[in-house]
Amino acid sequence: MNLALTVIQTVAPVFILAAVGFVWVKAGFEYRVQFVTRLAMTLSVPCLIFVALMKSSVEPSALTTITLAAIVAYGAVTLVLWALVALTGLDRRTFLAPLIFGNTGNLGLPLALFAFGETGLGLAVVIFAVMAVWSFTFGVWLVSGGGSPLRVLKEPMVGATLLGALFLWQGWQTPDWVTNTLQLTGQMAIPLMLITLGVAVARLHPSGIARALVLSLVKVVLCTAIAWATGLVFALDQVALAVLVLQVATPVAVTSYLLAEKYQADADAVAGLVVASTLLSVITIPLTLAFFL
Repeated sequence: MNLALTVIQTVAPVFILAAVGFVWVKAGFEYRVQFVTRLAMTLSVPCLIFVALMKSSVEPSALTTITLAAIVAYGAVTLVLWALVALTGLDRRTFLAPLIFGNTGNLGLPLALFAFGETGLGLAVVIFAVMAVWSFTFGVWLVSGGGSPLRVLKEPMVGATLLGALFLWQGWQTPDWVTNTLQLTGQMAIPLMLITLGVAVARLHPSGIARALVLSLVKVVLCTAIAWATGLVFALDQVALAVLVLQVATPVAVTSYLLAEKYQADADAVAGLVVASTLLSVITIPLTLAFFL
């Protein structure tokens, strides 16, 4: 009973805030996703990442280990899912990137924070940064058929991660008034991202839901297994292992739909994956948390 209550207390804020966004749009109120997303990804999320790393109680060596584990896990996920897409004859431009890259920002960060506190958040932002770098380079290349790796250097999240890691490594701290400002700005990120997730899902026009459900189930099983195996290889502790599994196995990100629409892949099929995998996560995320909590 205590375990069930703990899981509910962890996941309830995540899905309630997403539901707020969903209901907001269905009620006919205006919500400018592009503006809010840009605000979150260029201002509040970088502040969240920097402060989380600077104030992290995790040893720098442990952050190095989780970084390497995340790189290996995403590399293995990429290879396995590339083979799956090739064997099933699915369109690579449409399906591969959404299957690889989960919603580590909108869902992964708040889940790590609510389940494992500041320690979990510090680990989660590192995994999120690894995913973001891979997504902004390889992911964009997959969907668009091109793109420069230097694009990633322009992303504020990458700079915030490197700067936060430097402050952590050196034991530096910003002045209190700067830290409080950055922390307050970063606190916008999680509710904004969750509400925006609900808004985006409400506005999608999915197709091929049956296929999307099957692929979403395959994604979560493969990603969970690969992340788990990687964590064991790197001998991660219980919290680090849980955060790695949660992050890598998050449902398909809304950004995958936006990229598919921008580069003229099958956006409706990707929308189906977003909706199906997000609905499936209502079951899979509590089950995963129940094992680790």
